[in-house]
Amino acid sequence: MWHAHAQAYMAQRSIDGWLVHDFRGSNPVLAQLLPGKRSTTRRADLWLPASGQPVILSHVLDAAQFQSAGVRVDTYTSWDNYAAWLRATLSGTRRVAMEYSPGCALPVVATVDAGTVEFVRTLGPEVVTSADLIQVAIAQWSQEAILVHERSAAGTREAMEDAWGFIRSSLRSRAVITEHSVQSRIVATFHRLGLEFPDPPIVAVNAHSGDPHFEVSATDPSPIRGGDWVLIDLWARVPGDQNIYSDITWTGFCGSKAPEEHQRVFDVVRDARDACVALAVSAFRSRSRIEGWQLDDAARAVIIGAGFGHAIKHRTGHSLSAGPRVHGVGVNIDNTETHDTREVLPGIGFTVEPGIYLPHFGVRNEIDVYVHPVKGPVITSCRQDKPELVG
Repeated sequence: MWHAHAQAYMAQRSIDGWLVHDFRGSNPVLAQLLPGKRSTTRRADLWLPASGQPVILSHVLDAAQFQSAGVRVDTYTSWDNYAAWLRATLSGTRRVAMEYSPGCALPVVATVDAGTVEFVRTLGPEVVTSADLIQVAIAQWSQEAILVHERSAAGTREAMEDAWGFIRSSLRSRAVITEHSVQSRIVATFHRLGLEFPDPPIVAVNAHSGDPHFEVSATDPSPIRGGDWVLIDLWARVPGDQNIYSDITWTGFCGSKAPEEHQRVFDVVRDARDACVALAVSAFRSRSRIEGWQLDDAARAVIIGAGFGHAIKHRTGHSLSAGPRVHGVGVNIDNTETHDTREVLPGIGFTVEPGIYLPHFGVRNEIDVYVHPVKGPVITSCRQDKPELVG
């Protein structure tokens, strides 16, 4: 159970309990800890002590939906009932974890409003971040999730290879092909394989590939012709929020040999990817603590050293974990957008996707990584070591 992992972590860190506060769905952690329909209209607080059983405080109007959550349900009707419950529950505690991040360094964690944090502090305990607690309770992959992820990764590889094959055959037959037609081809492949995806994939030609979040136009898509540079970024999974997405990016040239500039940029990005993975592996083998920001720095150092620091537009990677979103709730490989001090723990997953984005073209090289508790970081997706050539 999630609470056993969380309690073991709290015991190691001298944390007396975890208070998960929610108001009208403001805290997605609550819904992932207690799956099911959760439509709170008033404040709700899940309390997990360092030892003992979890309990949730719910307003009487919302209590019915928690009856099957597998935890004890306490109720309140008025604000003073609510305050009294918190006062009694937190009495004697010294350190309480909440979805709070000092200085909002990690916005993805900092979902509890400042006023609630202030109120909890008036009751006596120090409020500490639950950032790593979220990892051990939610972000770690189950054995079933690992096996299902293999199917998702096989599906994204098939869709990626089919897309490049479609571009190749279309160019050779002189058929009209566009960003949108390739995107539609990938979507059709996902449907055929029974995979789900929240948004359609990115297919970006030439200057469009220099925009990390380029959106394909269905009404005015750019054609793909000989001599063009193409980036394809796609993500999908076996359906179900208990499953984990596979998220990959490849780039290629519509010709028999990539231009020298494109090849050089590709090589730098690939080497940045490998430097990130190498540091993660090294830290695991030496049993050294490694944090998300350090892995980001390892990748960015390669890009900056090659003279392309100005062309970095996003972090090196994001979490992969069970839940409704492609981007999970664990550590991000990030010292660019945030200073992510969460530990890269055994059992979690993430992408490694460094990129160089120039005005006339861009390169991103994305793989999926799982930190196996025994083997250490392993690449779970396909990976691209040279540009795809479709001449």
